Amino acid sequence: MSRDPYEDYHLRRVVNASGTLTAYGQSVILPAAVEAMAAAAPLFFEMDQLHGRASQLIARLSGAEAGFVTSCAAAGLTLGVAACMTGTDPGQIAQLPDTSGMKDEVLIQLGHCVDYGAPVTQGIRLAGAKVKTVGTVNGTARRLFDASFSPQTVAAMYVVSHHTVQYGQLPLEAFVDTAHAHGVPVIVDLAAEEHMLPQVIAAGADLVICSGHKHFRGPTSGVMAGRRDLIQAAYAQNRGIGRGMKIGKEGIIGLMAALEAWDSGYVQAQQEAEKARVLRFVARLRDVAGVTAEVVWPAPDPFPIMRAKVSVDPAHAGLTAMALSVLLAEGDPTVKTRGHHVDEGYFLIDPLNLTDAEMDFIAARIVAIVAQPPQEKAAVVARLAGLSAADLWARQDDWPYFHSGD
Repeated sequence: MSRDPYEDYHLRRVVNASGTLTAYGQSVILPAAVEAMAAAAPLFFEMDQLHGRASQLIARLSGAEAGFVTSCAAAGLTLGVAACMTGTDPGQIAQLPDTSGMKDEVLIQLGHCVDYGAPVTQGIRLAGAKVKTVGTVNGTARRLFDASFSPQTVAAMYVVSHHTVQYGQLPLEAFVDTAHAHGVPVIVDLAAEEHMLPQVIAAGADLVICSGHKHFRGPTSGVMAGRRDLIQAAYAQNRGIGRGMKIGKEGIIGLMAALEAWDSGYVQAQQEAEKARVLRFVARLRDVAGVTAEVVWPAPDPFPIMRAKVSVDPAHAGLTAMALSVLLAEGDPTVKTRGHHVDEGYFLIDPLNLTDAEMDFIAARIVAIVAQPPQEKAAVVARLAGLSAADLWARQDDWPYFHSGD
């Protein structure tokens, strides 16, 4: 008999229009991956051999020399830094996070010091390394980056994300060329841009880490690809700080099934369905007062997916984009929009994890909320006055479910 986790554990149902955010469980796992995980669950493997088979698959799909499956992309960043510091030396692996006697400085552009739920700089420091930022928020000159290397520099990290500053930063190719001129490996955080993995490997990056549970739609996992020696050194961290970051057999098998499905090209058909979903959604909101829905392609997010941009004119809608997104989230089921820009007057609806029925439900909810009495909408706007998108995200730190019976 099938079970309903929402009912069993008294959880609020979630309509995920945010895309692949970790806060809501990333993505729907592919049925093929679920089946592979279930088949692996009662079995046993020589884990080194299983990891080796996964390495071969990742290498084939990425063009890298080798690959490694981690518990998540964040873990991969820490393990990649550790690999650059210790190699496969068992003494140094056991010594971390104490880096005495090792090179331990990691360079990163200041405009790349993003927070993906935790600061990327913290992921570097977790290995015991020291962070050295280069440049300013609005720019990094190549000659400044070139002058920032020291005898202690062990790696340079580059972040590919719509969260980074999108102007004035060194392009990847120049970043790699400069680092390699100093004999320093480049680690690339590619967490949510998995489709770019072969491209970034071809650009010369030494270690590239991306998520296995976002657009690949595998179980919670991370994918690391790159130089064989550094992959071996990252894997060797399983006998050190990586022990607490290991992934189980089901996760590896499930990810391998998801990667094989990705390689089969199913994504193209999926994207056509997503486009139809978005176009129908935009049409349903065409006559809603104060709300403008339009089709957008990701910018600066490089993942090729059509989204719906919902802009709100407070003078005609009686509420702000922030208020509308909050009211969508406060409903049951809760609708989680892609709300990074609500204080700029709009939010996005990402179709990746939505069904046709859920997309229609969101449109109906927006129509109903805008139709609410003016005084009710004004009260919500007043409640949110002075807050930014970052403030809304930070409010999650209140951990309401950990000190209530809800």
